[in-house]
Amino acid sequence: MAYSSKTREFFETELNGLKEQGLFKEERYIHSPQGAEIEVEFPSGADVKPVINMCANNYLGLSSHPEVLNAAREGLEKRGYGMSSVRFICGTQDIHRELENKLTKFLGTEDTILFSSCMDANAAVFEAVLTKDDIIIADRLDHASIIDGIRLASAQQDSYKHLDMKHLESKLQMHQDKHIRMIATDGVFSMDGDIAPLDVICDLAEKYDAMVMIDDSHSTGFLGKTGRGTHEHCGVVGRIDLITTTLGKALGGASGGCISGRKELIEMYRQKGRPYLFSNAVPPVIINAANRVIDLISQTTERRDKLERNTKYFREKMTEAGFGIRPGVHPIVPIMLYNAKLAQDMAKDLYQEGIYAVGFFFPVVPKGQARIRVQLSAAHEKEHIDRAIEAFIKIGKKYDILGKTKEQIIEKYGL
Repeated sequence: MAYSSKTREFFETELNGLKEQGLFKEERYIHSPQGAEIEVEFPSGADVKPVINMCANNYLGLSSHPEVLNAAREGLEKRGYGMSSVRFICGTQDIHRELENKLTKFLGTEDTILFSSCMDANAAVFEAVLTKDDIIIADRLDHASIIDGIRLASAQQDSYKHLDMKHLESKLQMHQDKHIRMIATDGVFSMDGDIAPLDVICDLAEKYDAMVMIDDSHSTGFLGKTGRGTHEHCGVVGRIDLITTTLGKALGGASGGCISGRKELIEMYRQKGRPYLFSNAVPPVIINAANRVIDLISQTTERRDKLERNTKYFREKMTEAGFGIRPGVHPIVPIMLYNAKLAQDMAKDLYQEGIYAVGFFFPVVPKGQARIRVQLSAAHEKEHIDRAIEAFIKIGKKYDILGKTKEQIIEKYGL
């Protein structure tokens, strides 16, 4: 029996409220492979439109790379479609261990264990190794999957103000009576593109005998001189105890994730990590393709270097145009608008100009922090970026936000 009409009406009212507040999220349907240029149906039922994609996590442009596609086909033909099993029963092929070994070498750690996603890795990373006598001290803007992972653990919980190292130190001092102290942070924070000061965090961890865990999903493959990630960028390779990251962004863009770090901890996850023990193994298609991705990015930094150039160019031109963007070096570039409806309206207008970018607003970001998040890719050529900048300027003029302060935008559009 279906739930009552009263219950149905409740949820319909909730959804209508989201629409009235400008917080309703509409999906777009892509009719092409992922890339710098894609074909999009938006809204549902509209004609398919060719647009420049400025909002994918396809940082290195490898999602549709010919060699990656060939490796995926080879994985399908030689190893099958799926494993039909969890890893410890009969779901581990030699290529799974090959990828784990390659990731360990690439990341500069001791061992690696694969999961079906980084969200699953974060669901295991705390629960499997910490007890009620331990404490997790997390950055207050950590990714939702870290927060969910913390909730699953029996360990005690505390937090420190975003990137505030003095506050972190005070929390470490406060919790010296705990058995294990684990600092948990994003390497790069996905909404703002700001980078955790891992050098300072590692110094504090050594001073107060704490472990360090980072989620490096928005860094692996391209941050740092050879693309190892935030720990390379900050000069702390070998000093991070646990790294969770994804294959679903720069490393091919499909799915899959891992925990990489101290060998005894990785063995604990093989024994006790619930998402590892109770989820099917990552399919051979993805594993074989990811193995090829690691080979590609280990051979040359060409794509990583192009991404860095594209990021620098876009940031400079958008700042010169008068947009309020968060300063930094990461290819995540938030165009700050503060008002949810304004962010959605601008994104729709950009779409009509052939630029695909999405407005972000509560609950994805805090209330009053709405923005359009642009993400640069090595797949972008200069003409793609120039067309995007031109469209942003045109729409920015329409809404009279160029050169305006945060206070002026809020006064005009509200929060």
